[in-house]
Amino acid sequence: MNTRRLFHVSALLCALSLSGAALALDAPKERPILAVSGKIAEKNAGDVARFDMKMIEALPQHSFTTATPWFDKPVKFTGPLLSDVLAAVKASGSTISAVAINDYKISIPAGDATKYKVIVARQIDDKPIPVREKGPLFVVYPFDSSAELRTSTYYERSIWQLKALEIQ
Repeated sequence: MNTRRLFHVSALLCALSLSGAALALDAPKERPILAVSGKIAEKNAGDVARFDMKMIEALPQHSFTTATPWFDKPVKFTGPLLSDVLAAVKASGSTISAVAINDYKISIPAGDATKYKVIVARQIDDKPIPVREKGPLFVVYPFDSSAELRTSTYYERSIWQLKALEIQ
């Protein structure tokens, strides 16, 4: 293969990598902390997409600071956008059934993910979230961004100790 052709092939492979096209969801290498099932096209464990913490960390990270009903003062939440998690599994449903470690379950409209830039937090104030302190994952809305979000509806959708998402 000549150098010019090799350059074009390399450029194409790089473009595909950057766009996310033709890339499968890798299997977790550590203990899975999140399972996504239902109407998804990308799977890595049978009919489920499983994520370990390194996979969650590899997604683009976002942060915001907001007051919540659960903490005395505003705290900084960091993690991937829920919309990025849904994109990673190529979710196609309109409702997300979110389940916590204690089997608490709440329904979240899939549209909330993009409309409100909801985060699947893996850190609070730049520290990992222990299970006993609502971790390791916590779905959080940016409550301070809109008065509409400071209601029981959105507080209830902010599920901590998240272990699974089922896309319906």
